[in-house]
Amino acid sequence: MKFQKLKKMISLLTVAACTAVLIPAVPAEAAETRSVYTNEVISQEQSLTRPIAVMMPTDKVAQPSYGISHAKILYEIMEEGNISRQLAVIDDWQGLSKIGNIRSCRAYYIPQATEWDPILIHFGGVVYMKDRISMPDINNLSGTYEYGVGGEAPGAGVFFRSTDRKAPHNAYISASGITKAAGQQGYSLTIRPEFYNAKHFTFAEGVNTLEQYGAQAATANTISLADVFPYTRSAFTYDPATGLYKKTLHGSAQVDGANGQQLAFANVIVQYTKWSQLDKKGYLTFQNLDTTEDGYFFTKGKAIHVTWAKTAEYTPTVYFDDNGNEIQLNEGKTYIAVAQKGRNVSFS
Repeated sequence: MKFQKLKKMISLLTVAACTAVLIPAVPAEAAETRSVYTNEVISQEQSLTRPIAVMMPTDKVAQPSYGISHAKILYEIMEEGNISRQLAVIDDWQGLSKIGNIRSCRAYYIPQATEWDPILIHFGGVVYMKDRISMPDINNLSGTYEYGVGGEAPGAGVFFRSTDRKAPHNAYISASGITKAAGQQGYSLTIRPEFYNAKHFTFAEGVNTLEQYGAQAATANTISLADVFPYTRSAFTYDPATGLYKKTLHGSAQVDGANGQQLAFANVIVQYTKWSQLDKKGYLTFQNLDTTEDGYFFTKGKAIHVTWAKTAEYTPTVYFDDNGNEIQLNEGKTYIAVAQKGRNVSFS
């Protein structure tokens, strides 16, 4: 009997040892993939991490923002008062100790955010977002009542204020706070398969200089959004040394307060969008879902005219050249101006 037990044990140990030998080590390259945001090489673990989408101000007194240089996609859209606001989509947020400052949301930022299925982080909002922000598919953290005059305040306890600025320009959140609040709210910190889109942009193989468009590609070493965003006068200057567009705000370099880095983008998109004013307070609405509007794509010091289409909230926005082909972005970060139709970008 003892012999049989010993024989069985030896047999099991032999199988285990053989199995250990037969299973090859996972090669380092197998643990890497391409970022859906930038096409840069990242770890498989990072690719499964759910991003955050943070509402950040453009107010001059509120600069600089912290953590904004980590935004792989940065939206800028007009709000009431003729002042724009930013939505920063950040995937590598886990190590950030100070993110913000954080401002309130508007209803039309939600369809821009949802195509990335992030945790939306904001400090309240307006009544016009009441119905959408309250839906169970939206995972948000808000420093106060989520639509301003009512609703919940999920995760409000993890926001904090600094003493170097006055409210409302001093509200922040940290990575540890996001993790804590997400746990309290039952939010997934990894991508949700039922909402996540593994394909957004089409990226070029190699470098896309737009030379294939010939005379259709105009010179665009400087880009001015002074007509689109007259308060901030957001602008870009192409740097041939890096192949990136450096962003300015209020006539000065827009930098991240955490590291002093000037924001720079491989791709700049201007997306003309139908809009209207909702009330006497000046609150706006944008037609985020559309298939008939146009805009411009800028990269490597050149520009082409584009059209865009977005058919559902969780469906990515797709941009097409004048031949009807999807444009090919260059590897790196992307800035998107959702511009009021009738306000034009200028470049030279």
